[in-house]
Amino acid sequence: MATKVLHKEADAAVRFAKKAEQLSLLSHDSQDERAGDTRAVEARFITPRDPVIVTANGGRLPAVPLVEAQKLNQLKSEVERGDRRDQLKSSGSHVGIEQSGANGSMPMPQNEALEGTNLHHQSSKQSTEPEAPLRSAIPPSRTNPLFPPLPLYGPPTLLRNIHCNIFRFSSFFLSLGFLAVIVLGSIFTSIPLMFRYIVSRLLLKDPDARRPFYQEEMRRKKARRDAAKNFKRQRRRRNSMVKAGDDDNLEDASHSEAYIPTEGGEDPLICDVRYYARRVGLDVEEFKVHTEDGFVLELWHIYNPKEYSPVSEEKRGPHKPDVFPANQSETGQFHGASGSQYRNGNRRYPVLLVHGLLQSSGAYCTNDDDSLAFFLCKSGYDVWLGNNRCGFKPQHQLLEYSDPRMWAWNIRQMGVMDLPALISRVLSETGFEKLGLVCHSQGTTETFVALAKQQRPDLGTKISVFCALAPAAYAGPLIGKMYFKFMRVISPGMFRVFFGIHAFIPFMMSMHRLLPGKIYGALGYRVFSFLFNWTDDRWEKDLRDRMFQFAPVYVSAESMRWWLGRECFAKQKCILATREEARIEDELDDEEEGDSEEHSRGQTAWYDEQVPPFALWVCGSDQLVDGKRLLRRLERGHEPFVKLVHSKVIEEYEHLDVLWAMDSIEKVGKEVREVIWKTAAPEARELCRIPKGCEDTNIERVGEHQAGMKEVDIAMDN
Repeated sequence: MATKVLHKEADAAVRFAKKAEQLSLLSHDSQDERAGDTRAVEARFITPRDPVIVTANGGRLPAVPLVEAQKLNQLKSEVERGDRRDQLKSSGSHVGIEQSGANGSMPMPQNEALEGTNLHHQSSKQSTEPEAPLRSAIPPSRTNPLFPPLPLYGPPTLLRNIHCNIFRFSSFFLSLGFLAVIVLGSIFTSIPLMFRYIVSRLLLKDPDARRPFYQEEMRRKKARRDAAKNFKRQRRRRNSMVKAGDDDNLEDASHSEAYIPTEGGEDPLICDVRYYARRVGLDVEEFKVHTEDGFVLELWHIYNPKEYSPVSEEKRGPHKPDVFPANQSETGQFHGASGSQYRNGNRRYPVLLVHGLLQSSGAYCTNDDDSLAFFLCKSGYDVWLGNNRCGFKPQHQLLEYSDPRMWAWNIRQMGVMDLPALISRVLSETGFEKLGLVCHSQGTTETFVALAKQQRPDLGTKISVFCALAPAAYAGPLIGKMYFKFMRVISPGMFRVFFGIHAFIPFMMSMHRLLPGKIYGALGYRVFSFLFNWTDDRWEKDLRDRMFQFAPVYVSAESMRWWLGRECFAKQKCILATREEARIEDELDDEEEGDSEEHSRGQTAWYDEQVPPFALWVCGSDQLVDGKRLLRRLERGHEPFVKLVHSKVIEEYEHLDVLWAMDSIEKVGKEVREVIWKTAAPEARELCRIPKGCEDTNIERVGEHQAGMKEVDIAMDN
């Protein structure tokens, strides 16, 4: 019997070593002493469906299939129980083992150690109960069709490298051909517009005179030219004061202006948020944020240099990958970047902005003072811009760009990993319990996914209000276009042949680096306009090239497959419900209302009682997503726990107009400012300055009814 037990222990140790090597950064023979021991030691479950690998040196590796994670932990448990059993026998006592077991396991009480002698019984002691420890939980047997398993890529081997190079070779040419077709299509569809423009010029007419904001565009263009000339004069004057040692007049000149631009002149069209912040008298500092699966994100903090001093590079570096540590708000008030610099009563309430698909959060900073980020900062909020994984500079704690594991993620990981990491860091730096969250397009999607009761619903307790601009929960008619349909028709294997297993069409980023800003901006607008059927009619045309300096960014091919492939969003037309579930929902809506109907509607709810209040700004002319359907779902009781504190449909707006339309501050920005303040907790408002424009706000109500807008009481059920 003893020999049989020892054989099982040895077999478990061997199987654990093999499984650990399969999930490690490098194979056993390739371990690099400089990087430390990067062998997998356990799978840590962020949610019951989202395990990450923890390496021996404390590093993290991204998403691994549930079954593989459960196998690793089960084998580790068997090895640890064998080690404890040996320790118990050698001690010759029945006292609980005091020392930790193999691989840093926790001490085990006497009765549990004795039970561990029956290895077969213990190895099968798994649980399907929700309250069971994640390490011993059995992964759900049914995979959510909206979130199929990601591919498993082991450590680099000769065979894996060959496979990766084959995919990179095929995808380079095939995806480049796909991009060429899109570019040619955009050029072809621009020919009629070009002829119309030429004819107007030949007839001595201004082709832009029909634009809805033409007069305002001309006024702003002239004001921008005058500001550029004035900036040059002011800079010469300040330089002369500095040379003459006239510090008193220099200081008086500084105090006479609320926001002094430190950059100006002709726009160089560069991808630099800090430059555009300095043009309006603000500034930006960059923080690095670790996600729980090892990615390094960029978090930009916008501040007024007259009242805030940027912190050191060391303090802006990444923290530990764990989120929401104990005593986070208390520590942040005294040691956080913002928390330590503002006094109680004059603090700024924190707001986090998250961008859309193929964009960075620079999209919130392209319209000078009419940029949403700059507007909220000058109104009195503490504004932070969150960027999702990879972005302009793909970074990971352990992985390199060429490793396919660097790109094995989709919208689920962005919601479950990126968003909590960004929110946690902002709260750590500001010292608040909650923040206001403003998202556009894909940013709303990752939030909707993260807050779902099957994902990470407790995140809702850290958000005072979720402001969704152009909310992307249901697909619009654009998903049926020919080029999108092509991606939906091909199999997952062919998708990887066409677009690879790394970044999605990385040639776009090469174009971004090589082309002059004006050419790249014009080409970017034409291509995206062709793809997504939007126009620049409501944008300030003089700033259009600037708007496209912050897109596209690196995204994974797996992420684009989630959006456009044959399995997920493009097929189901929804981010959290299948087509069959959506059909049932429509049938419920067609029935007569009643108590039983309300109960059945609640059964299909995506969210539980932890969800924060929602505020929606829906673009009525948006063909990319169907915001009206989401609004209908909320209004008809399918989400009994969601408190819709503000909703507005702007019929003439297209997908990007909520950010870039010339009247977006009037129709969106001012309302966002007001909603964030009204939904902030009373104790948080007592610590903060009142934002400009909110001095006469009635806190009890979200506001009066306006044309095209439905608003409800904020005095919620509590």
